[in-house]
Amino acid sequence: RAEIGTKESPPNSNKCKYNTAYYGRAVSGSGYAWCAAFVWWCFREAGAPELFYGGKKTAYCPTLMTYHKGQGQAVQGSYEPGDVIFFNFSGGKNAAHVGICESWDGSYITTIDGNTGTGNEANGGAVMRRKRHKKYIVGAYRPKYQTQEKKEEPELTESEVRKLVRDEYAKIEAERAALPASDWAKPYIQKAIDAGAFSKNASGSIDRPKAHITREEMAVVAAKLSK
Repeated sequence: RAEIGTKESPPNSNKCKYNTAYYGRAVSGSGYAWCAAFVWWCFREAGAPELFYGGKKTAYCPTLMTYHKGQGQAVQGSYEPGDVIFFNFSGGKNAAHVGICESWDGSYITTIDGNTGTGNEANGGAVMRRKRHKKYIVGAYRPKYQTQEKKEEPELTESEVRKLVRDEYAKIEAERAALPASDWAKPYIQKAIDAGAFSKNASGSIDRPKAHITREEMAVVAAKLSK
């Protein structure tokens, strides 16, 4: 994505940094179309040159597509970000252009390509994000990207789940109980203290004013208030 907007200079020359890196020198001319060189450059910059043509070089799309098909990496119809997509915009079956898949919705594919443009899809002279209908796709391959293995979490026993729930509930209750009493409740709290239903603390109020009360605790309070 960081390369989007990069163009060959001068226009229609095929002179660009991707070709310079690929050929080891500055080149220009009609024989140096660079869509495949751009994809090669991307894999090289990512530190994974082996994902493009087995670490070798080719600037010819049919050769690249045939090679990876032979490696069992061809994909069709269910494309994913990072897949290498081959196009033909003239109705042919040969690979005439290549880009890297960014997204796929089942009908349209969005790729980031080198040497494309609004005026010429296969030789437009710029790195662009292009959205195209699936009818233009003639092939694709999925590089063997490294994936991070997901560690399986051990299943918890019922007693362990219950303990986790109790601990979480106790934490929530402790946080709520530590909150100060609401202003509207303070006169009633004072009446309960005066009646002996609650014991006042050093500040003249009660501890943990927002804590839940059990039925047995409620029975004690009710009994004291009834006297």
